[in-house]
Amino acid sequence: MNWLTITQGEASVRLARDAIRSHLLGDADPLVPEDPVFHEKRGVFVTLNTRRHELRGCIGRPYPIMPLGDAIIVSAQNAATEDPRFPPLTIDELEKVLIEVTILTTPERVDARPIDLPNRVEIGRHGLIVRKGGYQGLLLPQVATEYNFDAEEFLSQTCMKAGLSPDCWVKGAEIYTFEGQIFEEMPDGTVREKKTYKE
Repeated sequence: MNWLTITQGEASVRLARDAIRSHLLGDADPLVPEDPVFHEKRGVFVTLNTRRHELRGCIGRPYPIMPLGDAIIVSAQNAATEDPRFPPLTIDELEKVLIEVTILTTPERVDARPIDLPNRVEIGRHGLIVRKGGYQGLLLPQVATEYNFDAEEFLSQTCMKAGLSPDCWVKGAEIYTFEGQIFEEMPDGTVREKKTYKE
């Protein structure tokens, strides 16, 4: 997968903010940029954080089932108003949150014995999906670095995100890894690419 340029990243964050604003005001969705990258099918998550670095909403599409531009619009609006962990965002709050857009590679199943799984998870580079039965949980790559998880803790936390026991990864759950390119909005309105690992 080709990574986005910083210009495309800035457009992604701007599109997410415009999508939330239009949704809260009851206006039509913003136009997707003409740049071809926004018409490629890609997975994406939109995260809202307060200026005190507290989570305010996070929803996305882990698999490339929608054009990127459309996925950003829907995910941003869902993160603002449909994350069950938080009340819906208000228009007054919109200027008080910072937006983070994470573009995902296609998740790939890790084919390894449970005992070897931690060695296949690279902290900062990999996000995780855990799936077992009808349960599924996802944590983005930046979560592990923000909370200083090692690989085993990251696996356990993803299990719990799925509503499963923390040791489900050693009891037959399917484990998938993916990578993410993160663009974060700064308090002054500029956008930067957020690196969670060294190349």
